[in-house]
Amino acid sequence: MLKRVAIRRQHADGGTFAIVASRYNAEYVDAMLHAAKTELLRAVAKVQVVRVPGAFEIPAAAAKLAITRRYSAIICLGVIFQGETSHAQHIGWGVTHALAQIQVQHKLPVIHSVFLFEKVKHARVRCLGAKHNRGTEAAQTALEMARVMAGLK
Repeated sequence: MLKRVAIRRQHADGGTFAIVASRYNAEYVDAMLHAAKTELLRAVAKVQVVRVPGAFEIPAAAAKLAITRRYSAIICLGVIFQGETSHAQHIGWGVTHALAQIQVQHKLPVIHSVFLFEKVKHARVRCLGAKHNRGTEAAQTALEMARVMAGLK
């Protein structure tokens, strides 16, 4: 069941957040990026956006950002559409595996919002609309995880 994104008022507590977003499938990614930035700025966070060509390039930029230790969390945004071959699945698996490694290696929340869709209508609902926008959800998760990680020190 598709979960509606609840608007929660959160505060960034002076945190700086990075967003790595692909340019490929820009209509969908740009909408998630806008929603994520809006949510982070509402929480009075500092935000740096890094654009990369496609979803497969997201982990390289996220790893480089993680090394700096300047961020409370890194949000990764991308959209992959399933085609006639298994290529999209390989890209999706590679991105997922790499982001998990970065998160564990650097002990830094890396929010995985790189989606593999089979149908355009699913992307429209989850990326373009405000009711289910996964960019908003990614920002809320980043804010919450930044607080959790700060509390574990």
